[in-house]
Amino acid sequence: MLGWAVTFFIIAIIAAVFGFGGIAGAATGIAQFLFFVFVALLVISLLANAFRGKSPRA
Repeated sequence: MLGWAVTFFIIAIIAAVFGFGGIAGAATGIAQFLFFVFVALLVISLLANAFRGKSPRA
């Protein structure tokens, strides 16, 4: 999922360089949404591992 966020961020940067404001804005919004979903899933995963008593490296 983080890979998708980075991909849309790169698309937004390329679109902004070429002057496609609408496409850049949409790609930025998608990248931002995917990034926050990824962060939320990471936090949920860490909390689930903490409550189960397993170390994250196991």
